Amino acid sequence: MNGRVGLRNTAGVAAMAAALSLFAGCGGQQAVAPEDEIVVYRVPVTGVIELGLAPFIDRSLSEAMAANAAAVILDIDTPGGRVDAAQRIVKSLQDADIPTYAMVNPHAFSAGAMIALAADFIYMRPGSVIGAATPVTGEGQTAPEKIVSAMRAEMRSLAERRGLDPRVAEAMVDERIAVEGVVEEGALLTLTAVEAEGIGYAEIVDSFADLLDRIGVAPDRVEDARPNWAEGIVRFITNPLVAPLLLSLGFLGLIIEIKTPSFGLAGIAGGTALALFFGGHYLVGLAGWEEMILLSVGLVLLAIEIFVVPGFGVFGILGIGGILASIYLSMIGSMSTVADYSQAAMVLSASMLIVLVSAWVIMRNLPKNMRLSRSGILLGEVTGRDTGYLSSAVRGELVGERGVAITDLRPAGVGRFGDERIDIVAEEGWLTAGTPIQIVRAEGYRHVVRAVESTETVGRH
Repeated sequence: MNGRVGLRNTAGVAAMAAALSLFAGCGGQQAVAPEDEIVVYRVPVTGVIELGLAPFIDRSLSEAMAANAAAVILDIDTPGGRVDAAQRIVKSLQDADIPTYAMVNPHAFSAGAMIALAADFIYMRPGSVIGAATPVTGEGQTAPEKIVSAMRAEMRSLAERRGLDPRVAEAMVDERIAVEGVVEEGALLTLTAVEAEGIGYAEIVDSFADLLDRIGVAPDRVEDARPNWAEGIVRFITNPLVAPLLLSLGFLGLIIEIKTPSFGLAGIAGGTALALFFGGHYLVGLAGWEEMILLSVGLVLLAIEIFVVPGFGVFGILGIGGILASIYLSMIGSMSTVADYSQAAMVLSASMLIVLVSAWVIMRNLPKNMRLSRSGILLGEVTGRDTGYLSSAVRGELVGERGVAITDLRPAGVGRFGDERIDIVAEEGWLTAGTPIQIVRAEGYRHVVRAVESTETVGRH
């Protein structure tokens, strides 16, 4: 197969359009646009191949078909990326009822080579390269045989579909494959433009304008497809470099809210960051209802640990475990490789490291930072009656007050201090109603009490 496949076999786009117009006229179907209206869609496939790119490619192909475009040209320059993302793009290309061409400009490595092979034909600029499609682990080592075998079969199938030598495609994945006159056993295959043209895998073009001339399309008949704002945002927030920052911001916002009373900008920023993370991964098909349910259960368990059970125990461990599991699962797909699992682990580890270091700094310095409190970004620790707050709010001046538990503390409950009823939490164990108690700490959002031996000084003192 050579570059004269498709449009070139019918003497270019104009001849194809004329033939289709004649066919449409005979069959009573909708007429095809005249020659001067024929459009070719140019779709960029650049940067790392990740799942945020797949919806853009699919939409571009759909728009091209809806516009009765003559063809779609994929302008490829990528170091590779996720295999599952490439497979989604390959499926969109195979389902497209329109001629598709790939222009390697100048790199189509790994997943990019798979996408290029899925097109009807490959064009390459001088000095460009294609291949090196073996899946690897996060440490850069070759993936297990099961994954390599699946990738090899995928590439072989794409080559067979186009009538190309399947051994060449397999050699791009597995260095154990030798192809006489092309690559020896033990070397992973990467083809230059000249080598690819020599074995019929591609055709060299000097430029994009030269490619258009080869298929018979005028330069002013090209429509450049671009990601819309939503696709751009989704691709940005699912980037492996951005994901840990969103997670870190989300957890830090929640930590600040736990440390300070009421709800402020920190909680809003943290919640928004987590919503962006899970929302973006949900839209690209990584996070599903299972991950959302797991996240919700984790948050509920963590809330029980924080607001109901003092200290840190089973609820806290299970809650944190559920949250971390939901985050990890939302970064791996159904067709992920070992590299994807490793990348998800690295993103999660980096996020946790940032959170732990930042949380330590916040816990040490946040109560002393009055500038943030005065600005209204964070609420202060003390909210007395003179500022209009009820006694149920945390008040540092109550530390040392003695009273009596008027409900069982298991460990949370209500105590009476003078003529006030205050929500409290027992420091240790469970206390029965009527137990004499004393407030020993005001911890950001709760009053912690312990039992005292005598009620002689119950009330204000």
